[in-house]
Formats: sequence, structure tokens, C-alpha cells
Amino acid sequence: MPFHLPAELAQQPTPFYYYDLPLLDQTLAALTAAARPGNFQVHYALKANSNLPILQRIRAAGLGADCVSGGEVQRALEAGFAPDHVVFAGVGKSDAEINRALAADIFCFNAESVPELRVLNELAAAQGRVARVALRINPNVDAHTHAYITTGLEANKFGISLQDLAGVIDSLDGLPHVELIGLHAHIGSQITNLTVFAALSRKLNELQTWLEGRGHQLPHLNVGGGLGIDYHTPDEQLIPDFAAYFGMFEQHLQRRPGQQVHVELGRAVVAQCGTLVSRVLYVKESQQVRFAILDAGMTELIRPALYGSHHHIQNLSSQGPELPYDVVGPICESSDTFAKGVLLPETRRGDLVAIRSAGAYGEVMASGYNLREKAPAVYR
Repeated sequence: MPFHLPAELAQQPTPFYYYDLPLLDQTLAALTAAARPGNFQVHYALKANSNLPILQRIRAAGLGADCVSGGEVQRALEAGFAPDHVVFAGVGKSDAEINRALAADIFCFNAESVPELRVLNELAAAQGRVARVALRINPNVDAHTHAYITTGLEANKFGISLQDLAGVIDSLDGLPHVELIGLHAHIGSQITNLTVFAALSRKLNELQTWLEGRGHQLPHLNVGGGLGIDYHTPDEQLIPDFAAYFGMFEQHLQRRPGQQVHVELGRAVVAQCGTLVSRVLYVKESQQVRFAILDAGMTELIRPALYGSHHHIQNLSSQGPELPYDVVGPICESSDTFAKGVLLPETRRGDLVAIRSAGAYGEVMASGYNLREKAPAVYR
């Protein structure tokens, strides 16, 4: 169904983030239906969007929370997620963040190094607690996605290399306040070639067999997230193929009896329900380029400037003949460009423009650069 902005929002001051909550509910229903047959435990990755009304809907659908900062752990608890459904990942957890998460008795820390394990042990001992951990391994599996959002190669900062894993396992013997409950892997984001999840599964199968040979039976596996969405033609696939995603693990992951498999999905849950709505300030024509200058910029959606990423752009006000435009923002940076040479109906000052698939990594990455005011969120 083509995107339509509710008529009552046509005069809303711009820019703003528009969230289609019924679409979010439909996405959550499809996700939980696909996860249920295999009893997958789904944790929503707050880094994609930590907007409180959205989190409350996600929590009500039965998902847990995947957090990468102390602030996200706190936000998850404020949104009503039960502590035993909260996972805390991240390569650089501070002592204060760890202490808050320990005090809340969260389900699990995804630990990434021996130094982190030692700190977890020390801080847990001071609180008289045991920190449950899953070791985040770096499986050296190529996610075939953008270099900035690839996380599972040996060159990346994340996780424990396979060569170092034996030493990390041995170190646990001297850490009585750390309990190993699982393995964790996350190989990247915006993954559309699902066969990489088969490769990840095979690697985890090998590691499980190796660990069992050393006397470790793990009740949990966390395969991360990374499922991508359709940024180019969002209306053709507003809801990702969750069944195909879970099917890859059902087919290739060798689950032990009673073992829980956790996934951490973010973008796939919220991206399509969010749209950045902006207004054209000026149309500027030079000898070579026709610019549509918007009142939204990289301060509202940084992904195109940061990754060179694509977002589908629509002029909601014009039915005129199509012309090529460079769609840019008002920020004092040449990289403040949403798209170059995009075909739009003839565009004029005051036209409303929708930048689609902005529900993930839009509002949550917004900044106040150039002393810009934060754009508000509005909901359907």
C-alpha cells in the first residue's frame, strides 16, 4: 500500500518523525508468529529506536530487550521490560553501567574480552552476586553488508577471536562470580543474503562441539540479529520475511535438547514504521544540478551522510512531471545530502517530502549540530 500521511498532519511543523503504530503492531505479530514454532527468544535491539511509546508496544508483544549501554538498560526497565528479559552487550561497558545492570539482576551480559570478564567478576563480588555471561565470539563470517555495519570479521573490534577462545574459557576457572551460560555472535546489520546465517550456524555448531569436549554444556545460544529490510521499494515489503530468517537457524543450527536460542532484532522491527517528514525550503537550480533543499538534514537522519545509505524519497504534494533532484539538507556540511539525481514530481517551495524507512537509526542518532532543535515524534 503506498504511503499516505494523515491529512491532519499536513500542517504539522516540520521536520518530524512519523510513526505508523498499526504497522508496528502488524510487524510484531508477524515476528512473534514466525518465532513461536521454534521457541526463539527475541530481544529487541534498543539501539535501533528507543522511543518510549514504541518500546512499550514491543514489550507488550512479549519481546525482551537487547541493550548496548547503561542508558539503554535503564530505558528498557522504564519501559517495563522485566530484568530477566534484558541482555547487555557492548565492547566498552563502564563500571557504573555494569554496576547498575548487576543491581537490576539482568538476564545476561554479552562479554567480549578477558579484561571485561575480570571486571564483571570483581564488581559482581562486591555486590555479592554472580554475573551471568554469554561469550561474544567473533566467528569471522562475512555478512556481505556495508563495512561500517559489519561486526563479525577478525578485523572488527567486536567479540573474542576463535584463536583466543580457549584461553578465555580457561580464565573462567579463576572467576567465581562469573557464570558462563551461553555463546553470543552478531555478524552485522542490514543483511539481505540469508545464507550468511547458515554459515554462522555451522560455526556455532563447531564451537558447541568443541566446548562440550571441554566439559561445557551451554543452555543458551544467542545468534544476534542483522536481518535487513527493503530500503529501495519499502511499500513492496513493509514486513520482512521473518519466517525465512528463523528458517535458516531451524535448518542449520544444531540445537541441544532444552537449549534456548536468542535473537536480537532491531531494524527489521521498527524501520518501516518510521518516516522522516520534511518540507522543501528552496529549489535551487545551477548550471548542472537542481537542488531540493529540505528543512531536515543529517541532524535528523545521518545514515546517508555516514554510510552513503539509500532511503526512498517521495514528494507528497506534487503530481507534476518527474525531474531529477539532488535532495539535500540545510546543515553546513557538503555531506548533508540525502540523495543525488533522484526523480521526483516537479518540486516547489513548501512541498512535503517523506524520507522512508527511517524508524531505525533515525531519531535515535539525531544530533543538535548547528544548534538544531530536535525534531518531534508524532504517531498514527
